[in-house]
Amino acid sequence: MSNKLSREKINFLSRQILAALDKNEQVEFLDDPNEIRLIIVKSIEEEMNLYGALDKKAVDKIHSQKKAIEEGSREWEILYRKYYNDELAKLGKLS
Repeated sequence: MSNKLSREKINFLSRQILAALDKNEQVEFLDDPNEIRLIIVKSIEEEMNLYGALDKKAVDKIHSQKKAIEEGSREWEILYRKYYNDELAKLGKLS
């Protein structure tokens, strides 16, 4: 269920974010723009890794059920959403 962004897409997004910040008159860069872009890249990668880990935890919980649950079934989807949201809530990322 997890989506992985390619390095190219992450770089594209980081350039788009940097450009949007650059256009904002309330934002002043105190560091080299490329250094800021690299921090944006790292932040995107860290978030993706976090959500990938949450995905794995949700899938692992489903696989640990006594009853085999077929991936893609309605029951699997419901459990996945529940377990994934439970993990998000533990991190305070779900209100």
